[in-house]
Order: sequence, then structure tokens, then C-alpha cells
Amino acid sequence: MSRALYRGASGIGGKPAAAAYDEARYDPKEPSDNGIGAGGRGRKRHLVAAAVKIGVLVLAAAALVGSVAWAGSLYAGRGAAAAAAAAAAHRGYRRLQEQLVTDLLDIGELAGGGVRAREAEVCAPEYENYVPCYYNVSDAVDVADLGGGVVISYERRCTRDGKVPCLVAPPRSYRIPVRWPSGKGFIWKDNVRISGQEFSSGSLFKRMMVEEDQISFPSDAHMSDGVEDYAHQIAEMIGLRNEFNFNEAGVRTVLDIECGFGSLGAHLFQRDLLTMCIANYEASGSQVQITLERGIPAMIGSFASEQLPYPYLSFDMVHCAKCNIEWDKNDGGFLVEVDRLLRPSGYFVWTSNLNTHRALRDKENQKKWKTIRDFADNLCWEMLSQQDETIVWKKTNKLDCYTSRKSGPVLCDKIHDPESPYYKPLNPCIAGTRSQRWIPIEHRTTWPSQARLNSTELDIHGVHPEDFAENTANWDSMARNYWSLLSPLIFSDHPKRPGKSVWVMNVVPTNAPNHLPLIFDRGFIGVQHDWCESFPTYPRTYDMVHVDGLLSLEKRQKHRCSTLDIFLEVDRILRPEGWVIIRDTAPLIEAARSVVTQLRWDARILDLDIASDEKLLICQKPFIRKQ
Repeated sequence: MSRALYRGASGIGGKPAAAAYDEARYDPKEPSDNGIGAGGRGRKRHLVAAAVKIGVLVLAAAALVGSVAWAGSLYAGRGAAAAAAAAAAHRGYRRLQEQLVTDLLDIGELAGGGVRAREAEVCAPEYENYVPCYYNVSDAVDVADLGGGVVISYERRCTRDGKVPCLVAPPRSYRIPVRWPSGKGFIWKDNVRISGQEFSSGSLFKRMMVEEDQISFPSDAHMSDGVEDYAHQIAEMIGLRNEFNFNEAGVRTVLDIECGFGSLGAHLFQRDLLTMCIANYEASGSQVQITLERGIPAMIGSFASEQLPYPYLSFDMVHCAKCNIEWDKNDGGFLVEVDRLLRPSGYFVWTSNLNTHRALRDKENQKKWKTIRDFADNLCWEMLSQQDETIVWKKTNKLDCYTSRKSGPVLCDKIHDPESPYYKPLNPCIAGTRSQRWIPIEHRTTWPSQARLNSTELDIHGVHPEDFAENTANWDSMARNYWSLLSPLIFSDHPKRPGKSVWVMNVVPTNAPNHLPLIFDRGFIGVQHDWCESFPTYPRTYDMVHVDGLLSLEKRQKHRCSTLDIFLEVDRILRPEGWVIIRDTAPLIEAARSVVTQLRWDARILDLDIASDEKLLICQKPFIRKQ
């Protein structure tokens, strides 16, 4: 019997649940023994693939000939009207058959090497924590060998040929993460790449306790007065009674820059706030890897040179506590990016040693503080309060403030104001002022009603209320079906199934209609991403991946990358014994099943209702244990 998945945190988004999976034990295979990377067998595989495609063509041609004969038999011996009807039927049926030929060819092309029966090989041990698109120190040298004080700059640079065509296996001592909410309090030490430096760090935001094989995160170790007191302090500085009142002030989504190990986000999650942690790639002691291991939203991202892949006007609060960003540099460009992400009347919370009276005795610190304060003034931010090391600014909700300024960044014109940037450089202008989404947070529907936008709010996104209601009802039903299907397997060791307390990373493909602003306006989080690249996260960070229509999308886009490449990346970011739910057209689901067998996933296909031409492919990733 497979072990239960221990987490409530949901992956990025389908179908049938796989049966319980026995713990699989595999040894890494030599390239010569595997279909992937076996250069000497390439010609034979091409011949096999060609033979299969020829067979598909022959089968399709036979079906087409049969349809012509059938249509001809209808036509023979009938009158003119009947003949015309039969001819019309023939043309319609011929179109169906032509589409069948096209679909069959696409299936063969989509599967690529899917006819290869051999399983994908397991990556070498140095890839256990591999994150594509970054220079991974672990590829060349152990982090511990670098010594203290070594700083390496990691910029995301993706290439189509930079993916690893193998299965990223977990460390030898990897254990299934602890079920939420216990998991936010401690994690298994061997599940993350970490060295002794992180344990001895004096940072209030990186202090952890190590007890044999686990790492614990007591709340009072992360903030000077404890995370609960810190959240209470921020609420008071905004003018609220306590952190339970954030929602009534319009605060639902929070961006936490370099979040330590996610303790603030874990605390706010219990207050119905959704916090996204972003931090630079780190080879060891990663804030993002450990935060995700605790079951809290996080992804790799930085303010180095590019805009973050979120829409403008999306977060109600941006938080930075000792986040090592030099806000006085880059002509204020980092603060301009914060302004882009904040909704009108949103809050920027900054906690730094620079803000203390003692630090400001230094002339250099005084200069930095004056520069930052001037940048904030030029953005029309109002400084609400300062307590100890913490300052809270409030973004303006009045557009006329910008015209009354004597200096500061200009307003973006339409051309230089993309709603959801992707690989766009930091923008020196103030974004979103022309958008219909420029609505102060105190005027927005509060959570949880926010998830069901009213007709006026939907109209901003060009969505009709009836269409929205129908879509919502469909997905409510689908989610209930998924829950009924998977929960007996996920919680097979639990006498009472726990509640569905999960968060979802909504991933909008860059080559699809962009609904990300609507997702954020509903109080959820998400990101734009090109699935022909690797996702900006560490291995084994999601419990479930839901894929709806991605195969059809890539088919329409002429298969920019192979299905196998996409699924290898899904396998990398999925936890052992995690689930994959794929929803798409029946032919593409059938083709996908032949691909996932190479990944050793246990897969089953389930039909949807009779009127639907879609099917669900539900897979479970095995726990590949090393001998």
C-alpha cells in the first residue's frame, strides 16, 4: 500500500486517481540501458517510430476507404433528394475522417519517442537538488567547500536544450513530508540541501532548531518579539486592532520578499491571508526550498534586473524584513517595481536595521535613508507609522497625486505598461494607472466573497456573470469529484479525512489567454510560465500537479517542445507519491499515457460524462528509492 501524501498544499494546475502504489525500488541505469540518452540506439528508435507512423497512416487510410465505400452504398439506388443528403453526409463524414488522420498523425508526433518502451533513466546524485536555468553550484563543487563569505550571483537564464532528460531522484534519506499543519512546524532535515552555516546564523529570520533528523521552526525564533507579535504590530501600524482584521482592511494577498523560511506566511495563512514568498536561487539553505517543504507558497524570483512575472496591481501588501535589497540603488527602480505590484491603498512593510536610531547616527546610513524616503515620496507613498525597525508606507489611491509632483518617475504609456510582464526588464515608470483594475483595496469585495466577483468586477475582465457562474459550478463539481476520487488513497492511513485546506499555484501559460489578473483579483495567487522552460522552483515542491488543456494548447502551437520534456519537468517538481491529474481530449490523453509510462508513473484513464470528448489521466509518481 502506498504511503499517504502528507500535505494539504496543492500543486499547480486532470483526472482519475491511480490505485495504491507499492513502493518502487529502482537503480539508476546506465545510458546504454535506457531509451533516453542512449546514442547507439537512436537510429533503431527512429526506424521504429517511422514504422509506427506508417502503420498509423495505413490504418487511417483503411478507415477512410471504408467510409467512402459506406457513403457510396447509401447513395446507390436512391432519388435525387436522397442522393443529395447522402452526398452531404459523405462530405461531413469525410471531414471527420480527414480530422481523424490529422489527429492520428498529431498523436504520433506528440508522443515523439513515446513508442520507446524503455523507462527514463535516473539522474546522477549531484542532480538531487538541481534547478535548471541557474548556475547550480552542486553541479561542480560541494557548497561546503566554498567557505564562508562567498557570494555567487544567480540570474535565471533558460535555454530549450538546458533541461535534464532524466528523473531527478530524491536524496537517499528522503522521507515523505509531514502532513499539514504539523509540517509547518518541522521538516525532515534530509529533505532539503542545507549546511551547518544556516543553523549558526544570527539572523532573526533564519534561525532554526535541529533535533537529530528534523528541523523545527518555533515561531518566537523568527521575529524579535515572535511572529504573532510582529503580525500584531503591523496591524496596529496600519490602524487595525490586530492581524485578524487584515481582511476587513482589504488585505488578502501578500508578497513576502526573502521571507526567511516562511514563518510570517505560515502565520498569516491561518488568518485567511495568502502569502507568496520570493527569494533568489540559493544552493544551500534555500528560503524557497525550505518554505515549500513546510507547505507554504514560494517560488524563486528576484529584483535583480527583471520584473516579477505577476500582473500589476495584484498584491495588497508587500513585506520585506531584512531582505538584503538595497532600496536606495538603481534610481529607485526596486521601489518602482514594488509600486507596480501593489494595489492602490496597498501597504509596503519594511523592517531593517537601517531604521533604528542607533544606525542613523552614521552619516552613510542617513544618506541611504534620505534617498529611500525621497523615492517613496516621489511615488506618492504616505508613511503611516514607524515602530522600532519597522516602517509602513501606504500607496496612494489618488491619480491626481502624480500630476502634482515636482519630480519622480513618469507614468507609463500604454506601450510600456504590460499587465503581466514575462522576461521584461525593470520598468522605470509608474504602471497600472490607466487600468480599470485601479481600485483601492478598501473598495474591493473582501475575502471570502472576493472569490465570487460581482458583475461590475467581472466586467473589467470582459467576463459575463452567467459564463463565470457556469465555469465556477463546473470546477466546483470537478474539485469535489477529484476529492472523492483521491482522498481515500491520499488519506488511506487516516480514519477521518481532514478538511480541504490547500493553496494552489495557478500557472497561466504564456501562449494562452491571460487570466492571471482575474485570478489575483479573486484573491488567489499565480504566475505566468512557459512550459517549454523549467519552472522556477526546487525539486519535490508540489504534492499535486493539475494540467487542463495544456496538451491541446501545445498541439495548436505546433508542439514547441515534446510532451516528454514537459512531463519530465512535472516529475522534477512533484513530490514522491504525489499526483498528476491531466484533463484533455481523448486522443491526446491516450497519447500522453504512452509517454508517462516512461516516467514510471502509475496511470489510469477515466471517462468524463458521455457528452464530453475529454478524458482524465490520473497518475501517481512512485517513490524511487536508491539501493
